[in-house]
Amino acid sequence: MARLKEYFKENVVGVLKEKMGYKNVMEIPRLEKIIINMGIGEATQNPKALDGAVQDLQAISGQKPIITRARKSIAAFKLREGVPIGCKVTLRGNRMYEFMDRLVNATLPRVRDFKGVSSKAFDGRGNYTLGLKEQIIFPEIDYDKVDKVRGMNIVFVTSAKTDEEARELLKLMGMPFKEH
Repeated sequence: MARLKEYFKENVVGVLKEKMGYKNVMEIPRLEKIIINMGIGEATQNPKALDGAVQDLQAISGQKPIITRARKSIAAFKLREGVPIGCKVTLRGNRMYEFMDRLVNATLPRVRDFKGVSSKAFDGRGNYTLGLKEQIIFPEIDYDKVDKVRGMNIVFVTSAKTDEEARELLKLMGMPFKEH
């Protein structure tokens, strides 16, 4: 079992139950899935650009990404419906906990001048989105083999009903939020 999952069951559940006043264990918010998405804008002109992104995302997540395609044509972006424009991975279960553990304890501390992640990126329904500007902060990525620096979005989907519950859950699980 993943280290963070054990930590969640042993420490976070009790603290959340006490702090938020839940009566039933099933009310306690939990992490449901983590979605990592890389949009590759230049994939419309250069289809090979997608291959590097897929390999990077596979190394980071340990799972094969699916290719996302354009839903509709947009002439201003020279975009056609059905053209591959990115890739994404949905992590659940032990892989999700392993990824979050690595992200919080190994990856984010490697960012230069890191003061914490924004606590304002919640969507109102208890989900949190974290944007990273470069994939090279992950220890799994070999810097010499990177063809281009790409950013990504990481979405933490929780079963929390409000942003406050989700913020408390992620903070207890080790997410380094900025103090305002």
